[in-house]
Amino acid sequence: MEAPMQGLSAQEVKERKERGDLGKQPGSITKTKAQIFKENIFTLFNLLNFIIAALLFAVGAYSNMIFIVIIIINVIIGIAQELKAKKLIDELSILNRPKAKLIRDGREIVVETEDIVIDDVMVLESGHQICNDGIVLGGMAEVNESLLTGESDAILKTEGSELYSGSFVVTGKCYAKTTHVGSENYAVKLMEETKKTKSVSSELLGSMKQVTRFTSFLIVPLGILLFLEAIMLRQVLVSDAVVSSSAALLGMLPKGLVLLIAVSLANGVIRLANMKILVQNIYSLETLAHVDVLCLDKTGTITDGKMKVKEVLPLRDFPNKKLSPLIQSYLAASDDNNATFQALQEHFGTNSVYQQTYKIPFSSLRKWGAVSFNTAGTVFIGAAERIMNVLPAAVEHQIEKGCRAVIIGIYDGEWQNERELPDEIEPLCAVILEDNIRKGTAKTLEYFRKEGVDVKVISGDHIKTVSIIAKKAGLKDWENAVDLSSFGEDMDYDSICMKYTVFARVTPKQKQLLVMAMKRAGHQVAMTGDGVNDLLALREADCSIAIAEGSDASRQISQIVLLDSDFANLPQVVLEGRKVINNVTRTAGVFFIKTIYSLLLSIFFLLFNMPFPFIPIQITLIDAFIEAYPSFLTIFESNTKRVRSSFLRTALANAAPFALTITAGIIFISLTLPFDTQQRQTIMYMLLILVSMLSVIKSCIPFTKLRVFICVTMVLGAFGALWILPQLFEISVITTAMLSYIGKVFVGLLLILTLLICITPKIEKHENLG
Repeated sequence: MEAPMQGLSAQEVKERKERGDLGKQPGSITKTKAQIFKENIFTLFNLLNFIIAALLFAVGAYSNMIFIVIIIINVIIGIAQELKAKKLIDELSILNRPKAKLIRDGREIVVETEDIVIDDVMVLESGHQICNDGIVLGGMAEVNESLLTGESDAILKTEGSELYSGSFVVTGKCYAKTTHVGSENYAVKLMEETKKTKSVSSELLGSMKQVTRFTSFLIVPLGILLFLEAIMLRQVLVSDAVVSSSAALLGMLPKGLVLLIAVSLANGVIRLANMKILVQNIYSLETLAHVDVLCLDKTGTITDGKMKVKEVLPLRDFPNKKLSPLIQSYLAASDDNNATFQALQEHFGTNSVYQQTYKIPFSSLRKWGAVSFNTAGTVFIGAAERIMNVLPAAVEHQIEKGCRAVIIGIYDGEWQNERELPDEIEPLCAVILEDNIRKGTAKTLEYFRKEGVDVKVISGDHIKTVSIIAKKAGLKDWENAVDLSSFGEDMDYDSICMKYTVFARVTPKQKQLLVMAMKRAGHQVAMTGDGVNDLLALREADCSIAIAEGSDASRQISQIVLLDSDFANLPQVVLEGRKVINNVTRTAGVFFIKTIYSLLLSIFFLLFNMPFPFIPIQITLIDAFIEAYPSFLTIFESNTKRVRSSFLRTALANAAPFALTITAGIIFISLTLPFDTQQRQTIMYMLLILVSMLSVIKSCIPFTKLRVFICVTMVLGAFGALWILPQLFEISVITTAMLSYIGKVFVGLLLILTLLICITPKIEKHENLG
C-alpha cells in the first residue's frame, strides 16, 4: 500500500517544534532522584528516631545519640543502592522504549516518540503502540482499546476513524495523521501508567506498613506515659526520664529491616539488569518469589517466533502458474506481519498481479483473513480447521508431527463480511510451517518442574500442533491438552484451568479468563508473552514477562522484559525473587525480637512503676552487632527454596520464642535479683545479648563458612565493644557472683526457649530458610 501523502517536510517539522507542537520526553519508569531521596529520608521511622535524638540532645545525653549515626548510614546506603539500581534500569529501559515510524518528505523514518509533532503521518502496524491521538488517512487496521475502554474486542479502523493513544494495533496497517501530542492526548498519562493499570502487590511492603502503623500507634502514647511515670511517680531527673523512655521506644522500631528490604530488592534488580533482564517495577521482583504457576505462550516463548515453510500440499488440481500469482497478490496487499506471514512472504514472495478491491486483516480471534481482487475473486488464508471442516490425511499427519498448517482458499466473488466465512470457499493448498524451539527449553521446563512451579502452555494454534511442540520442548504431561474452541460460551474455566496442561485454540479473552481462574484457585500466576494477543492475560497475571523480540505493546505493559529474549533466563528471574524474600524472611525474625520484648517490657515496667532497664547506647549495640551486621552479610546468599508462607507471620513466629524468653528473664531478674541497680542492669543486658545472639545463630543453621564467620565475629565484636568501652555502655564490672547468676539464669532461659520453640506452630518448614 502506498503512503496516502508525503508527510511533513523538514521545514514544517522545524516550525512545529519551534511552536512547541511536539511530544514530551517519556518519563522514567523508575523513581526520580528526588523521590528516592525523599522516600529514604522522610519516613515515619526516621522522624521518630530524630525526635528521640533531639530529646536526648536537649538533655545532654550525647553518648546515647550514637544510634542516629547508624540511621544516617542506613539512609545513605539505601539511597546509594536505589540510585545504582535506577541507573541500570534507566539504561535498559532505553532499549525497551517504543519508537515511532513516520512519513516525512515522502520517506519512512523511525524516530523517538517525543520527536512526533502535530500533523505528522504515523505508520501503524500490527503490534505497534499508538503513542498519539490521530485520524486514519489510509489503510485498515484492527485496534485494541482495552486499556481505555476495558473492552477486549478489536475495533476496525478505516479511513476517517479516530485513533487514541494508549491503544494497540492488533492486525493490519494504516497511516494516521497526528492530531494531539503531549498533554493534549486523550490518554496522555496512560503511556507512563500502562504498567500501573494493575498495582503490584508487595507482601514485604504491606507487612512493613502494618508494623509501622502498629508501632507508631503505640510508641507516642507509651513514650509519654513512660516519661510521666518517671517524672511524677519515681520523681527522677528529666534527663534520666528522657534516656530511660528513649531506650524503650528505640527498641520498638525495627529500623534496619526497612533498609534490608530495600537493599535486597535493589540488589536483585541489579543482578537481573546485568543479565539484560529489565525489572520495570522493583516490587515485581518480590512477586516472582510466590509464583507457582507459569503460563507460557507457545509462539515467541517456547519457540523463537521465527517460522519457515516446510512444504506446500495441493488440495485440488489447480495450476501452479495460477496459484502463485494469487498468493503473491494476497501477500502484497496484506499488511499482516506476524511470524506466519513473514514465512509466507519469504517462501512465495510478493507481487501485485491482481488489483485489490477489499481487504479483511488476519485476526487472532477470527483465525483468518481475506483479500478480494477485481478479476480473481477473494483469496482466504486461515487456520486449517477454520477453512476446512475435514482435513486431508496428509495435512493431519503434518499437524501430528507438530507443524502448523494454514489453508489458502478462494471464493468466487467479493467478500466483505468480517464475522463469517462463506460456505463456498474452495481450498487450493495447505502450507505447512515449522517452528524453531528455543535452545535450552527442555532444561528450563524441567527446572521449573523440580522447583514446584506448574507450567502451562496457552496458544491459539491447533491442539495437535501445540501439544507436539510442548512434547518436543520437554513439557511433562504434554498430552493432557484441550481445544477451547470446542467449548461453548458457558465454559467452566475454574475446572478447566486445573485439569489441563496444554490449552489450544485460545482466544485473547480466553487467555485472560484462564489466568483469572488460576488466581481464583489460589495460585500466584506468571504469564509470558510477545504479541498483542497476550495483552489481556499479561495485564491480569500477578507477574507479566515479555520477550523483547515481541510487540511494543507486550513490552510496555509487562513488569519484566527479557531484553535478550533468552527463554533460558526465566528460571533465574523467578528464583531471584525467591532469593530476596527468603533471605529477608530469615533475618526479619531477629529484628522483630527487639520490637516484641521492648513493647512487652515497657508495659510491664510502666505498670510496676519501675525504670526501663536499658539505655539507648545499649540498644544501639544490639542494633549494630546482632541485627544489622549478620543480616546484611547474608542477604546476598543464594536461597531459592519455594516460598510457602506469609512473610510477617513467619518472621513473628521466628521472633516470638526469643522475645518471650527475654521478657520472662528480665521480669524475673527485676523482681528477684539481690544485686544493686547497676549490677542488676548489667546482668539483664548480658542475658539480653546472649539470647539475642542465639536467635542469630539459629537463623544461620545449617552453617556455612560465611555463617560461622558471622556468628564468631558477632560475638567477638559485641563483647569486645563492652570490654573496651564499659563506661560508654554503662556496664559494671562482672563479679564471680554475677557470672554464676548469669550462668544459672541463662540455663533456665535456654529451657524456656526450647519449650517455646517446640510449642510454636511450625509455618511450612519456613523457620530456617537456609
